[in-house]
Amino acid sequence: MLINSSIRLNKYISDSGICSRRAADRHIRQGNVFINDSLASVGAQVFVGDVVKINGQPIEPRDVDDLVLIALNKPVGIITSMGKHVRDNIGDYVNHSRRIFPIGRLDKDSQGLIFLTNDGELFNKILRAGNNHQKEYLVTVNKPLTEEFIQGMGAGVPILDTVTQQCLVEQEAPQMFSHHAGAGA
Repeated sequence: MLINSSIRLNKYISDSGICSRRAADRHIRQGNVFINDSLASVGAQVFVGDVVKINGQPIEPRDVDDLVLIALNKPVGIITSMGKHVRDNIGDYVNHSRRIFPIGRLDKDSQGLIFLTNDGELFNKILRAGNNHQKEYLVTVNKPLTEEFIQGMGAGVPILDTVTQQCLVEQEAPQMFSHHAGAGA
């Protein structure tokens, strides 16, 4: 923070890495947050030198040097979960010293690029559907593809109680296709 500048309290808390902005607002509404020993309100501003406490514990925003962004080629068999109770979870696999979380997910039987971070704002910018990021998947199947399959995948696939959106599907090899979804695909 620059001198004489301020930052919204929920962002200050989120930047500390403790929780998301939404969760920070819940803490504030529940009366768990104080600025300079005064009960804080949603929308409050934090200035340089202010002391912010949640449940009596002082917090500070994370320094830029503390940010973590990991690009991982997730192998087959690793589950995209940080749950300690989940066997073969991605958190144990990466074994980072800081609290990080995956941006998105890949199925246990999938291999590919996944990002992990401790930056909640980056996480939200990437995953928020309203940001219309394009996604591309390269899929290998266990039998040769047909033109009907390619057209059917592109037209939308019924899954549970919905049908996926139309998308661009192209055959890349006899048993491999690419799937493009999102912004303008």
